[in-house]
Amino acid sequence: ELQHLWDQARNEAKASFGDDGLYVERCLEGVRHVEAQIAVDEYGSGICLGERECSIQRRNQKFIEEAPSASISEQLRQDIARMAVDAAVRAGYRNVGTFEFLVDRDGRCYFIEVNSRIQVEHTITEATTGIDLVKEQIALAAGQPLSFSEEQIWVQGHAIECRINAEDSERNFAPSTGVLTTWLPPSGPGIRVDSHCFQGYEVPPYYDSLLAKVIAWGRDRHEAVARMQRALDEFTVVGVTTNIPAHKKILGSDLFRQGQVTTHLIDTVGVDAIAG
Repeated sequence: ELQHLWDQARNEAKASFGDDGLYVERCLEGVRHVEAQIAVDEYGSGICLGERECSIQRRNQKFIEEAPSASISEQLRQDIARMAVDAAVRAGYRNVGTFEFLVDRDGRCYFIEVNSRIQVEHTITEATTGIDLVKEQIALAAGQPLSFSEEQIWVQGHAIECRINAEDSERNFAPSTGVLTTWLPPSGPGIRVDSHCFQGYEVPPYYDSLLAKVIAWGRDRHEAVARMQRALDEFTVVGVTTNIPAHKKILGSDLFRQGQVTTHLIDTVGVDAIAG
């Protein structure tokens, strides 16, 4: 099938970008997704604010993120940070941004892409470093130098983010729309909720299904998980169906607790199988 697919890909590339050039990449299976948060000012000073584990995904869309990664070695953590900052500085990058990598079963990492912007999961880096990344991005755009040095970056504790989507995880994640007749987000120690929703808000069918981000910080991974589980139990949404039940199952699973997750785990075995 390769020749047919090659020609098809060239035609799509030509139609979309006016260039039918292709390149071939190694096929990586059973990988984890790890990304480094960096910031570089216009004076060429760059720094990494730690990494995030984003391996729990559905259809290549991140589902649960945590910082720092619980599944990589300290050496790989340092290597990823160094590679990201060196590449950004050498390329003349000026902004906050994320360098994304895949990590295979043998602990080798492969560069994927750069997201040259604030990302949805920037919140867990803020939780573990205490640095306001949105504020820092605005300051960098205004030409200011980095407001912190490498010696001032301390990754403290552990943070987890769950993306709360308007979708029914019991029906193959079918989209859900309607009016939020009840909207009671969680609170308490170590809990942050980012959302645009409110009671009476109408969830439309036209946009991304993300309703809220729940962020839980703890002194260690065990405490962060426990706080997240309590927050999800407290989160009350009536009017649409959400994926909160799926988050609960994954967080309570042995695979998640042991860090044995890959980017295609949900798509290949399903949430119920993960939960065991």
